[in-house]
Amino acid sequence: MTKDEIIRKHKQYLFPSISTYYKDPLVTDHASMQYLWDTEGNKYLDFFGGIVTISVGHTNPKVTTKVKAQIDKIQHASTLFPNEAIVALAEKIAQITPGNITQSFFTNSGTEANETAIQLARIHTGNYEVVALRHGYSGRSQLAQGLTGHGTWRKSLPSGAHGIVHALNPYCYRCPFGMKPTECGVECAKDVEAVIQTTTSGQIAAFIAEPIQGVGGFITPPKEYFKIVFNIVKQYGGLFIADEVQTGWGRTGKKWFGIEQWEVYPDIITSAKGMANGMPVGLTATTAEIAGSFQGLQISTFGGNPVVSVAAKATIDLIEEDRLMDNAETVGSYFRDGLNELQDKHDLIGDVRGMGLLQAIEFVKDRKTKEVAPQETVQFMEECRKRGLLVGKGGLYGNVIRMSPPLNIAKTDVDEAISVMDEALSAVRQPAAVAAR
Repeated sequence: MTKDEIIRKHKQYLFPSISTYYKDPLVTDHASMQYLWDTEGNKYLDFFGGIVTISVGHTNPKVTTKVKAQIDKIQHASTLFPNEAIVALAEKIAQITPGNITQSFFTNSGTEANETAIQLARIHTGNYEVVALRHGYSGRSQLAQGLTGHGTWRKSLPSGAHGIVHALNPYCYRCPFGMKPTECGVECAKDVEAVIQTTTSGQIAAFIAEPIQGVGGFITPPKEYFKIVFNIVKQYGGLFIADEVQTGWGRTGKKWFGIEQWEVYPDIITSAKGMANGMPVGLTATTAEIAGSFQGLQISTFGGNPVVSVAAKATIDLIEEDRLMDNAETVGSYFRDGLNELQDKHDLIGDVRGMGLLQAIEFVKDRKTKEVAPQETVQFMEECRKRGLLVGKGGLYGNVIRMSPPLNIAKTDVDEAISVMDEALSAVRQPAAVAAR
């Protein structure tokens, strides 16, 4: 099937609400490790990894070999029938999750994982109301959209979401209080208590947050933030849910989960994406006490599928065996240095943020006013594509470039990416310079 035929049928048979990147959609054909090829044979260095999903490289044989073997053994059984693959994965997760988290429930996506976490928190605490953060993203179901703090992702939510309130998020670059990180006293953390006191009954079921807000543009909180929030949440009867859909599995460097960077032990962890290196998976993990409070029957037809479970455990084992968390720290720091140099050179970059191999640059038209630059962001992505580099986009204003390459990339890959971005930034600014003359 040709590229044009694929695009035509995509428009004809799939929902028009499905977003695609680029003016001329990139039609994928095959991929290997850090590279991806389109149907026309063009090769790309993939620095977005299927939306923070390719943890150990596309079609990594250390994962796919085990997946193929499992397909030939047993492909599906449902949660009604225990199997070796699902218990091996659950045991591994219990060994590496922080605190007393030892039990898992598997689903198919981060959306389902978050649904399960909220449902469980409400049952366990006997409370109903949930605090989420502005600029956060929790998925595409009705409840998950209600948790999400982006108007653009809530348009199919007809009458809002009952029992969910949103506190200010720790967006230091665009501080809602107009302060600098060195002088603010982490007022955004204190706002969680103010929101509970003024917009809830005073007793909550849970607080849910991404350690680093993904779709929000890799917004990274100050080091004090989550410790303050954790204590507030406990004071008002809630459970602390760490949404690790994008920050889990070594992505932030050194630690298995992003929330560990803030030295907080959550009550519930949710995850998906990079957990199985591209296979559809969702995880809700918690303590035995909280898990045991669930009332009624519970199944998941595809959750914990043997093939997916094998893929997830193989991915986690590979991250551990090859010390990819350490690589994320080392190469991530090297990448960050390169991005900082680009910021020094190109005034289009207003902010550089992130952690490990989860890095972002925010584009602005003017550094003093911080006027957002969404058009330049799109142009930058197009220029990167021309030069063989794939990056992602995010942020409430569509002006943030998100990058999450595989955890096993090398510094040479970073050098290539930085070189392309340097050229792309110059190309984006060139038309304005020509017009000025």
